[in-house]
Amino acid sequence: MTLCASELVRNSLIDDAKARLKKHDVGTKYSHLSSNKYSVLLPLLAKEGKLHLLFTLRSEKSDTLITPVVGFIDHNFQAQPNPDEVKSVFLVPLEYFLHPHVYHQRYLTHYGHHVIIHCFEYTDPGDGVTYQIKGITAKLALLLALIIFGENPIFEMEFNVNDLISYSEEIFLKLNKYATSKI
Repeated sequence: MTLCASELVRNSLIDDAKARLKKHDVGTKYSHLSSNKYSVLLPLLAKEGKLHLLFTLRSEKSDTLITPVVGFIDHNFQAQPNPDEVKSVFLVPLEYFLHPHVYHQRYLTHYGHHVIIHCFEYTDPGDGVTYQIKGITAKLALLLALIIFGENPIFEMEFNVNDLISYSEEIFLKLNKYATSKI
């Protein structure tokens, strides 16, 4: 069986992304730290020669341990969301989180740690709807783009692209310490 050129490109994108992600996988290293644990799926798909991140509009929880889980979905995937739970589903090219057209940030002090709140505005070229991607969703999308592309974005950020694991662990452990403190 021979693969067509688009399948070869798609497979190459996915294989390269998986290899980069594997280098940054911490496994269950921090699974013992918090009783408030949640996982967030970051569904990637290769389409039109690029990696895209699939988003749904949902509510976010705070002061919880959130584990990002990257999953790869078929390029032919068609979402069929329950309208009572999901308002809309949209794709954003992963590289958008390094080179956004509309972006702003604000600064916040959380448990004594200075945090950058990223906010991306993305207009879907298919239907013209503009979406705001912010908070932990934006931070995880940015981190995923940094891991896969290995380059700095066009804006200021808190991550060190040359040592993503150490820097991310340091921030996580500081926030976890303050979040679980009884003082």
